[in-house]
Amino acid sequence: MSSAAHLSPSARARSPRSATSLAAMSAAGLRAFFNIARDWDLSVEEQIVLLGSPGRSTFFKWKSAPQTARLGRDTLERLSLLLGIYKALQILLPQPSAADGWVKRPNSAPPFGGKRALDRMLAGNISDLVAVRQYLDAMRGGWA
Repeated sequence: MSSAAHLSPSARARSPRSATSLAAMSAAGLRAFFNIARDWDLSVEEQIVLLGSPGRSTFFKWKSAPQTARLGRDTLERLSLLLGIYKALQILLPQPSAADGWVKRPNSAPPFGGKRALDRMLAGNISDLVAVRQYLDAMRGGWA
């Protein structure tokens, strides 16, 4: 059994190994997010809201050096949801331009009420990202 297994949960969270894995997850998530933001043609303001409204200086630090970011649980959850939304769109709409354009097209489905999925996601709450993700997963036929 590793020495980390004998530590309390809070001590394990502070261990160098978990800090390294958090750094790796943060960096990978941010790199993927900035690629998605490019594909979706998102403004800086839209990107900031989707990331949970970090300060502008923090946002630009994350963008210029994602490998140095140490993201909190809220931001990591947002990244996970956005990556899931992106993946679901790529599966549902295999044509990249259709998949990437979907978030900016008005949608009459109940979660969107005639607005764009991006408008729903930009409401700023994690629950809005969850709603878009659940809608797409339902269109796919389940969570995957």
